[in-house]
Amino acid sequence: MNANDKMIRAMRDELESLRPAAGATGRRGFVVTALGSGFAAAVVPTGSLVAQTVKTDTAGLTAGEVKIPAAGGDMPAYRAMPATGTGHPVLLVVQEIFGVHEHIKDVCRRFAKLGYLAIAPELFARQGDPSQYTSVPELFKNVVSKVPDAQVIADLDATVTWAGSQGGNLDRLGITGFCWGGRITWLYSAHSKRVKAGVAWYGRLTGDTSPMTSQHPYDIAANLNGPVLGLYGGVDTGIPVATVDEMKKRLAAGGPASRASEFVVYPDAGHAFHADYRPSYQKAAADDGWRRCQAWFKKHGV
Repeated sequence: MNANDKMIRAMRDELESLRPAAGATGRRGFVVTALGSGFAAAVVPTGSLVAQTVKTDTAGLTAGEVKIPAAGGDMPAYRAMPATGTGHPVLLVVQEIFGVHEHIKDVCRRFAKLGYLAIAPELFARQGDPSQYTSVPELFKNVVSKVPDAQVIADLDATVTWAGSQGGNLDRLGITGFCWGGRITWLYSAHSKRVKAGVAWYGRLTGDTSPMTSQHPYDIAANLNGPVLGLYGGVDTGIPVATVDEMKKRLAAGGPASRASEFVVYPDAGHAFHADYRPSYQKAAADDGWRRCQAWFKKHGV
């Protein structure tokens, strides 16, 4: 059994340990059954947005909330896709710690305008509603820290299955994620043999382990199924450039998809430079990253 198989088995075992006993109810059920509107309170406490906030319309699209069958019930998600045609490539869009709020929905619509079936499942739906928290520390303590990686991986698998049932082309599957979702992009690209390519926006690469987060991108770097493009900020205080350099070394020592992965580090950009609704937004880096993201998926058949 290779390292990747061991990781997948460990995640499955972890998920099984979290399931309630037959007939039981509790925290594995869905606390959140519908998506909220607008932006997360923790990042827009006054209701004001930065001037550059991108707003993508739904003209020519089928867009809105859907329900995805998953362990414990129906998981809310936002789906956007072209209104006509079939067999669209599928793109998983993985949220920040703030959940599937308006920015993540807009990103789905941007991809849909490019011809994708883009879908963002609310991956915190069993633990709580991130949109209601006004404090990032409280949000992390009460919701984010309680979300097991194994649960996330299983829910993304369920999302892929659902997308296929809706006519999506699973032979052209990609994944992208931001911040918390950037880390998940690396993990899922090692887990799913269907993933053709991923784009990770400033996702943490290493850190402490716990029952919720037993592994990090460092640990699975050598075992990617699809190459990942990492888009990172050179002055991101939470993700030192030294960790990017170490990740490059680990990728270079891995299999074909790992060796094909690449990084772009924007020297003057900090964390969340793509988040156009926040003061952290840096248009030049965000625009360049978006162009590279599109080109990466096309290059690798997504």
